[in-house]
This record gives sequence, C-alpha cells and structure tokens, in this order.
Amino acid sequence: MDAFIDTLIQLLIDWGYLGLFISALLAGSIIPFSSELVMIALVKVGLNPALCVLAATLGNTIGGMTCYYMGHLGKVDWIENYFKVKKEKIEKMQHFLQGKGALMAFFAFLPFVGEVIAIALGFMRSNILLTTLSMFVGKLIRYIVMLLALQGAISMIHYECTL
Repeated sequence: MDAFIDTLIQLLIDWGYLGLFISALLAGSIIPFSSELVMIALVKVGLNPALCVLAATLGNTIGGMTCYYMGHLGKVDWIENYFKVKKEKIEKMQHFLQGKGALMAFFAFLPFVGEVIAIALGFMRSNILLTTLSMFVGKLIRYIVMLLALQGAISMIHYECTL
C-alpha cells in the first residue's frame, strides 16, 4: 500500500498545480491524504508558492464542502458505513455548533474534527455561502502558516548542513 501512495504522490507532484489541487481535494474530503507533501515538493522544485497555496486552498475547500453535502443529504447510515463517522459524533458536534452557525466552518481545517464540523453544518443546513467562505479562509490561513513553517524548517536544515 505504501508503494501505491508513494507512486500516487509522485504522480500528483508531476501534475503540478492540478496535482496539488487534486491532492488537497482528497485531503479535504473524508479520505485521509497529505496534500502538504505535494505542496512542499512543488514549491521546492520552483513552482510559485502563492499559486500553490491557492490551488491547495481551493481543492481543500471543495473537498471540505463534499463533507458538508454528505451531511446535507442526511443519510446517516451512509456516513457511518462508508466514512466511519458515527451518528453520535455528528450529534455531539451539532449540539456544540448550535447557535454558532456557519462561521464555525473556519475550523474545518482541524485534524480529526474538521470533517465532522463540515458534516454537522450540512445536517444543520447552515448558510452555504458563509460556510464556504469561512471554510476557505480557515484553510487558506492554515496553508500559508504551514508553508511558511515548513520553508523555515527546510531553510534551517539547509543552513545547518552548510556549516
């Protein structure tokens, strides 16, 4: 399985911005995937960091909105069977989100709970425009911070190696 994932990541890197968009879309949905590896590799080979952040953010937001639409469909048995998100977890998140609304989509970038937030907002029929915008802003900030942190770490390692 690791060889398949490695091959897939390399293919997505070869596809450039489109590959990054696809990897971020997968990562933003309920499918576990690491778009960060693809983004860092593309920036390292010379692609424009701002365009990489934009491609990743757009893909990840669309992926996150697939979770919203799963909730909007209201098919709890599908979500439990195919995506392994328990009804109790969704209900707990809905209770937490009650009164907070679509702006909570900002936190859809968080690991483990981000997908549940998006699914719960779909169940709650939160304002789709505000949900999408909030989710986009949260994911944009996350990718910017992540890219800056990783570039800083790479620069530090490179500096240490030259000493």
